[in-house]
Amino acid sequence: MVEIIGVRFKDVGKIYYFSPAGHKFSLGNKVIVETARGVECGDVVIANRMVKKEEIVPPLKDVIRKATQADMGVLEKNRQKEKDAFRICEEKIAYRKLNMHLVDVECTFDNNKILFYFTAENRVDFRELVKDLAAVFRTRIELRQIGVRDEAKILGGLGICGREFCCKSFLGEFQPVSIKMAKEQSLSLNPSKISGTCGRLMCCLKNEQKSYEELLKITPKIGAYVKAPQCRGYVEEANIITGRLKINPENSDIPVFATRDEVEIIRDSEIRVNKEEIKALKELEDK
Repeated sequence: MVEIIGVRFKDVGKIYYFSPAGHKFSLGNKVIVETARGVECGDVVIANRMVKKEEIVPPLKDVIRKATQADMGVLEKNRQKEKDAFRICEEKIAYRKLNMHLVDVECTFDNNKILFYFTAENRVDFRELVKDLAAVFRTRIELRQIGVRDEAKILGGLGICGREFCCKSFLGEFQPVSIKMAKEQSLSLNPSKISGTCGRLMCCLKNEQKSYEELLKITPKIGAYVKAPQCRGYVEEANIITGRLKINPENSDIPVFATRDEVEIIRDSEIRVNKEEIKALKELEDK
């Protein structure tokens, strides 16, 4: 077992493990640590805890120190520097007439690097822009092209449910979302119905998938051959949530209604997404 603390550098970002180096930390403490990007300041979201060594991605670095008042002053200066950098970068983008949209700016705690995040439909030659920014800030400059999902996570907003985006409120990392999930959840494969504000498949499809998988194990699928109290026939409609079925009897044109608890599955069917559907909606799966 290894003692760790969990540190997060963004409000709803990935959690990274560090060694407390013999110190005790509480939730909400700010700590100074060394990362691949340089020295950073993060929030403790997991207090001192023992975990299995297999859960650690080596090397496990020590916490440098708990953040001081002087460190908090540096953070405040960096936040102002980020605002200035954002404004200046937008001016330089306009001057260079680059087809790109600036989304966010981050300044590392040690001021060793400034990162600019942007979106663009195609690849952008930003070499001259980097030179312009380096001349102004006299530090390392890094431009990163991000996807629309990442843009939504940074900017935030309200989903069609009326609540804050899942990616902004609690999803630390994006999980793969597929057209098959929408099909299994009996959703219309209409892009406007299954895509979020970012234009990609809604993250809630992944959040709810496990529940649907459990229900699908006990619910006859459309096309299944079942034995109901009144007849035998094929399932024409199935509500996965309520379990209510519409059955087309073998020897009658009058549909029969029953619940999944009332029928016996003789031969189940499968939920399939044909190649044309996948091809037409493939871009909704992309990041």
